Amino acid sequence: MRAPIGNFDTARPAPDCLDVLVAPVADAVRAWHGSVPAEQLIHVDTEPEWADTATFVEHYGPDLLATSANCVVVAGKRAGETTLAACVVLSATRVDVNGTVRRQLGARKASFAPMDTATGATGMEYGGITPIGLPADWPLLVDSAVIDLPYVLIGSGRRRGKLILPGKALAELPGAVVVEGLGS
Repeated sequence: MRAPIGNFDTARPAPDCLDVLVAPVADAVRAWHGSVPAEQLIHVDTEPEWADTATFVEHYGPDLLATSANCVVVAGKRAGETTLAACVVLSATRVDVNGTVRRQLGARKASFAPMDTATGATGMEYGGITPIGLPADWPLLVDSAVIDLPYVLIGSGRRRGKLILPGKALAELPGAVVVEGLGS
């Protein structure tokens, strides 16, 4: 099978790759439902040492610069309570944590979650966190520019491997809220 974007040696439907996905992502793929069939979630094998965006694009194709998205975990705080959430933005942009995210979460203060918090709460590897398989009670803020992509490359839960899927599928994930201007 050939991936719809990028130049990857190995591309397979994610339901056929459950053994290489971390448990929360594999569980989410098993339970997948929505307008995009699970078979349209494509797992591509990638080298972890090429995970940096510039190196990744050099090895796997220049089209990925405009079709890749990052998922970051943020912590919003208000009145002593902390809310964890995830944000998905195009990889060429930055999450507006202090403005858009803070307002969306109704928080007084928002910041990127510490690495051990992000990995511990998601069950995923740092540098591979994906919106697929996040805790169902988390808000998932997705930039509208990501949703508009015919195909988007995101993490797979591990540093090795990525997932490619239609951008519109992210809007159907649990807790998803599409936000205009989340990335800047």
